[in-house]
Amino acid sequence: MVYLIVVAHPDDEILGAGATIYKLVRDGHLVHVCILSGEVNARKNRPSINQLNIDVNKSLNILGVEKLIKGNFPNIEFNTVPHLELVKFIEKTIIDTKAEVIFTHHPADLNNDHLHTSLACQAAVRLFQRNPDINPIKELLFMEVLSATDWALNKSVHQFNPNTYVEVGKEAIDKKIEALAQYRGVMRSYPHPRSSEALKGLAIYRGSQAGMNYAEAFESIFRRGF
Repeated sequence: MVYLIVVAHPDDEILGAGATIYKLVRDGHLVHVCILSGEVNARKNRPSINQLNIDVNKSLNILGVEKLIKGNFPNIEFNTVPHLELVKFIEKTIIDTKAEVIFTHHPADLNNDHLHTSLACQAAVRLFQRNPDINPIKELLFMEVLSATDWALNKSVHQFNPNTYVEVGKEAIDKKIEALAQYRGVMRSYPHPRSSEALKGLAIYRGSQAGMNYAEAFESIFRRGF
């Protein structure tokens, strides 16, 4: 199976699905990561672009990611980018990677770039209806990204509601934390949501919801077949 993680910024892929990526690769699947704002120029205390590229590669290598696709869309300004540009970039990535299952942001996330990534991804997965040469995707899932999904304060919109749980185990959670730690300046001390304690605590909580030994939770919103 070929999986594609589509995110707005470097580190979102780890926060949202890092342990699941590690488990999928360990089980013999291919996982690709698409980061739309590869340079995150607006990020506070961001290292140099060369250092950031090193951090991204080290992080994804720990998890065993097959391929990284990076865009150069403006950080925290996706609302200024024509929707079609984002959609076409994701469509091309789907074609190039032959993705079968896609993970992306929840549209209720506080971060505006996450919203526009999610909307563009939802449009892009319909590519098979416009192009009969493209195989339909099998599933589209929303992720939860600590410090964004948990800050979805607008209760008038549909909130993240997990219905799919992936049992990952402690080893995969440890790898997730190790991978996130490669990003300079991203992790914080507890009780910040990007602390190792918070990441492990969420995995324990999600696991307990489904009777599993550590889990990452997702919201499956489109699935073909059983």
